[in-house]
Amino acid sequence: MAKLNALTDSRMIRALYKASQAGVKIDLIVRGTCCLRPGVPGVSERIRVRSIVGRFLEHSRIYYFMNSSGEEKLYLASADWMERNLDRRVEIAFPVENKRQIRRVKRDLELYFTDNQQSWELLADGRYVRQQPEEGQPAINVQQALFEELST
Repeated sequence: MAKLNALTDSRMIRALYKASQAGVKIDLIVRGTCCLRPGVPGVSERIRVRSIVGRFLEHSRIYYFMNSSGEEKLYLASADWMERNLDRRVEIAFPVENKRQIRRVKRDLELYFTDNQQSWELLADGRYVRQQPEEGQPAINVQQALFEELST
């Protein structure tokens, strides 16, 4: 899983496609520009992309990885996956090593995929479809939920 503001770097996109083709499930939250196309058969069918634009302009970049033996790695970073950030700037990424903190950030990342108020899913054809609660499902606004949690 990753949360970032932009994904435009062609090498990173090819690496994500290759991982999807190898069977890796990839969940991305990309607030702004995303040049990757999720859900393309044989290319990116294991990739899901959501954009959440709400009250708060978020700038966190979070990269969560889990290997086949269940080992988790979590990084917080300053860089989006763009050519300018990866090739021409000095950016920082640092590991989160505390298991409790990893669980907390992973839970928050997963919560973003439950948002059905301010979430837009990117389709294979490049269109975004707004997510809405299904019949009988509660309305979930992830930004509001996290704000309320931090306020208590």
